[in-house]
Amino acid sequence: MCGITGYKNFSNRNDLAQSLKNATKSLVKRGPDNNATFSQKSVGLGHTRLSILDTSSKANQPMTDKSGRYTLVFNGEIYNYRELAETLAVELVTTSDTEVLLYLLIQDGEACLKNLNGFFAFAFYDSEEETILIARDRMGIKPLNYYHHDDFFVFGSEMKALFNYPIPKEIDPHALYWYLRLTYLPDDLSMISGVKKLLPGHFMRISNTGVDVQQYWHLEAPVLFNGNYDDAKSQTVKLLEQSVERRMISDVPLGSFLSGGTDSSAVVSMASKFDSNLHTFSIGYKDHSFFDETNYAELVAKTFNTNHTTFSLTNDDLLNCLDSVLAYIDEPFADSSAIPTYILSNHVSKHIKVALSGDGADELFGGYYKHLAFQRSSEKTVANHLIRLSAPMLKHLPTSRSSKAGNLIRRVAKFAEIMKMKPFEKYWHLASFNLKADHYLLNPPEKNTIESFKLKFESPDEKFELNDFLDIDLQMVLPGDMLTKVDLMSMANSLEVRVPFLDKEMVNFARSLPPHYKIDKNKRKTVLQDAFEHILPKELHHRSKKGFEVPMLSWMRNELNASLNEVLFDEEYLEEQQIFNTTQVMKLKKKLFSQNPEDVHTTIWSLYVFQKWYKNHLE
Repeated sequence: MCGITGYKNFSNRNDLAQSLKNATKSLVKRGPDNNATFSQKSVGLGHTRLSILDTSSKANQPMTDKSGRYTLVFNGEIYNYRELAETLAVELVTTSDTEVLLYLLIQDGEACLKNLNGFFAFAFYDSEEETILIARDRMGIKPLNYYHHDDFFVFGSEMKALFNYPIPKEIDPHALYWYLRLTYLPDDLSMISGVKKLLPGHFMRISNTGVDVQQYWHLEAPVLFNGNYDDAKSQTVKLLEQSVERRMISDVPLGSFLSGGTDSSAVVSMASKFDSNLHTFSIGYKDHSFFDETNYAELVAKTFNTNHTTFSLTNDDLLNCLDSVLAYIDEPFADSSAIPTYILSNHVSKHIKVALSGDGADELFGGYYKHLAFQRSSEKTVANHLIRLSAPMLKHLPTSRSSKAGNLIRRVAKFAEIMKMKPFEKYWHLASFNLKADHYLLNPPEKNTIESFKLKFESPDEKFELNDFLDIDLQMVLPGDMLTKVDLMSMANSLEVRVPFLDKEMVNFARSLPPHYKIDKNKRKTVLQDAFEHILPKELHHRSKKGFEVPMLSWMRNELNASLNEVLFDEEYLEEQQIFNTTQVMKLKKKLFSQNPEDVHTTIWSLYVFQKWYKNHLE
């Protein structure tokens, strides 16, 4: 895993070369093993290296071919690089996937993208044509930000790299609205106006005549699986085993996250076949025994004879890393699960440089409560009828994610609401954390711009079913939230994370399965759970995964209260800032200390993270 950045100069600016050096240094945590820059004619490229394959200096980047014409900076891994190397008519001098990719691009250009199995973001420079080819992997596992101006074009793995170039730092109100509603930035949106994210499955060519963006891969209508349920279970295991085997290539220590849930446990069960001394890692919660699932993780570790380590965290551990998390994120990101992800990555990076993860399984196979709610909301059952009748009463009951009873009431109330909606409307309701995001903005975006964004993801068919729901998650939630979280928090600790469930073969297969293979009655990820029923310990079978909620409500009322008053609940500062509706923000403070806070802490956390980011980067 690495960091990349660079520029294309369309004029005679003389400040970009120094900006490149600063931008490259800003990405050093992504690649602490080596960093270097390359400048020629109108182009500059920077790279920071986390050495995984061929750790020798010969594989350092920027990497230039033997002729001196082509140069590559590359972030990621190409798992099938050895097979692809056999198609090259050149003698390689390293054993790295970087050199293979370099010569594939020389040989085939962007046509080689369809043959790559891996995760990547790269920039390929042709000095004769004075062009840069930039591409991002199919699922958006690796990030790529860019900014296009009349005078120059710049790009970087993270926003912090772009901040070192001469770009204006103005807030995009459209992006701010969606951030407050979802807690992350979806699609190609960026909090800085003019900065965009190259979308997954896209490439762009930057030349002296401008910038051209094209799509090389998209979610096509899947060919439906033609086997029976038992066939689907067998294929699930087979594909995961193949995917894990591909991701075991490494010249440095490799291991796996292990939460004790089905996803990570399935990955470990496969990885242990290829590494008899597999290192596995999990975190537990001393102060929150209800959420502590390390006993399941340790049971899996014992079953597959892994070298297991458990890190047990306290509230103080979570709080103590908060400033590090907020200091590293270079764009507002309010998924609070980033905090334990950061801590896990920090501990794991002291032992290994590459970790496998179970991410992506929920989006592919229907693992979230929202998927279950969507699937069951159209059923004509007695239970649904009773919930519909109780909807008016539910509105008056206390709801909160911070208590078991309150969380149950919250879920039932939300379920009652969506039963009245059209299928596509249900998606946006279930995907949103703050349906009233516009209330907190001084100048909310126009309604038609909000609707036009929604329409980008709308199914062309009149019938919107579970698989359509999951496809939007794959395009929006996965790259915007889950993969962003893992990339940022792992890279902050110089750790590479690989995601076997997002192998292109597994993605194509999962999308081909009918909805009832994924959700059956109250059971989520049905085919995945059943596929590993006789492989994983019986204690894991069909148990409800608890997940972990950071105790945000308690923090805000106590440990974080002083910081909130300074950063967010300062009326004078809010008025000067002219971004948020001061009256509405101060109502949140009152709600926070009320008898029925509901989910107010989610909105407050989003605003607080934004304000911390604003003070760090824009003041």
